[in-house]
Amino acid sequence: VQLQAYGGGLVQAGGSLRLSCAASGGTFSNSIMGWFRRAPGKERTFVAAISRSGGGTDYADTVKGRFTVSRDNAKSTVYLEMNSLKPEDTAVYYCAARGGRSYTVYTAREYNYWGQGTQVTVSS
Repeated sequence: VQLQAYGGGLVQAGGSLRLSCAASGGTFSNSIMGWFRRAPGKERTFVAAISRSGGGTDYADTVKGRFTVSRDNAKSTVYLEMNSLKPEDTAVYYCAARGGRSYTVYTAREYNYWGQGTQVTVSS
């Protein structure tokens, strides 16, 4: 499975961005999809995940109510809609895929495939 994340950029605090991650080379609808981020000087942390059908989602407490994860299995693409962005959201954002059934998985090592990352910078 190959993943290509895009849509990052520079935005002012309070603004919005939509990240996309296109998958190829596998059966997208069989994959749990997740988003992680790595802030400067910090570990990679969980942001959001979505079930295979899209009916189940989970979020880190730091983004709950501001970010929305969704997927379009027909387009083999997962999205991360980010609203009310804060400077502390500045990070490289990665999409990831894993097999199995559970989407309540928060550790990066449980994901098998990774995109290259897209930079999100939020200015104050």
